[in-house]
Amino acid sequence: MSLWSPKTIMDVPPYPPARFDGDREISAIVRRGDAPEDYAVGTSKFHYLVDQKTSAGDYGLYRVELGPRAAGAAAHYHKAISEAFYVLTGGMRLYDGDKWIDATQGDFLFVPPGGIHGFRNETDDAAEFLILFAPGAPREAYFEGLKHLAELTDEQRIEWNQRHDSFFL
Repeated sequence: MSLWSPKTIMDVPPYPPARFDGDREISAIVRRGDAPEDYAVGTSKFHYLVDQKTSAGDYGLYRVELGPRAAGAAAHYHKAISEAFYVLTGGMRLYDGDKWIDATQGDFLFVPPGGIHGFRNETDDAAEFLILFAPGAPREAYFEGLKHLAELTDEQRIEWNQRHDSFFL
């Protein structure tokens, strides 16, 4: 029995409207896996694979190397963006809004706007994972500002986080 009956084909939701109306073009971007990080703070390294400018606001994709025993992000949520995590190597803890769970290679967590989440590395080894934000947001400014948070007052820190669509519990 085939899974591709005419009814199944008709039940597929429509694609979004076309956004490209020209001749085909050569516009793909290659980024090698051994390229150096774009930014580092403490034992964490951030690789800006696709930022909001590159994707025309569709999404942002980042590869993060989280050092051993790295704090990551406490429980928080976003109002404007969804966030997804995919563990590439190592082990880490992900907060799913209800409890902290152990995550290892191949594990995935999707968080829609408003969903409480967090992440950290409680192991003695580094972890590496992908973070996807949709739609695209200027997360580079957020990552690069993390090192200055200790210099801010509590009120300034709250304002800075909220400016970056991060609402901590």
